[in-house]
Amino acid sequence: MDIGVIMFPTDKAIQPMDLARACEERGFESLWFPEHSHIPTSRETPWGGRPELGPLPEEYWRTHDQFVALTAAAAVTSKLRLGTGITLVAQRDPLWLAKEVASLDVISGGRFELGIGYGWCVEEMRNHGLDFKQRRAILREHILAMKELWTKDEASFDGEYVKLEQSWAWPKPLQRPSPPIVMGGAAGPKTAAHVAEFCDGWMPLGGLYDFDGGLKQINAACEKIGRDPASLDIGMFFAAPPDADAVKGLRDRGGIRRAILPLPPAPADKVLPVLDAYAKFI
Repeated sequence: MDIGVIMFPTDKAIQPMDLARACEERGFESLWFPEHSHIPTSRETPWGGRPELGPLPEEYWRTHDQFVALTAAAAVTSKLRLGTGITLVAQRDPLWLAKEVASLDVISGGRFELGIGYGWCVEEMRNHGLDFKQRRAILREHILAMKELWTKDEASFDGEYVKLEQSWAWPKPLQRPSPPIVMGGAAGPKTAAHVAEFCDGWMPLGGLYDFDGGLKQINAACEKIGRDPASLDIGMFFAAPPDADAVKGLRDRGGIRRAILPLPPAPADKVLPVLDAYAKFI
């Protein structure tokens, strides 16, 4: 089983280069960074859309741009896989995002993974000019349009939200046909259908969602379109620091190949001891 870590890369935390070096030195498989462009101070939307989670931690509005941070991490490592956990695809221009993904995959030597999600903050999306209720459909079109740009010498797309005339766009990703696309979040019927249609994997946040129920829906969605569910890579982001038994328990369930463990968005003297403790799992 592959073991990776995730951390909010902020101006107050260990910086991406130092964290990436430390992860590779300790044998971790991957490093993942989340993103938010900003957080409106009105706090209209509860954290994750779930009032029971309490106040939103400040790292949500202090994050570096995840692609800048991951490029810095790529520059100082050679084996560590680098992922977004997750990219708010609907909030990003798909033409620029396609180029960022492809560029990072080339620069990293084919070590990038695109974790995607729909997003939960209504007012953040509103500031980007998006209708929150359309975010799933927008994400779908953005991904499909980007796949055209990654795989075609002359790409075009004619959708409801994306209009792309016949165009050239390079670089193409080093991983073909694209870096792995991994969906995060709970898997209801719509999400399951999207995972089956255009994703390479699913990695929800453990403890917050019905993992087994979501997996059943994804398997059914794959079978509905004639896709082998075994073609998907399944993993889990841990919401809280697990012990070794929890990681082994995930492994022993079968079919789950990756566990991503959380790091505090803190300076090196707080993060490195946690990394050392996690390294014992490996």
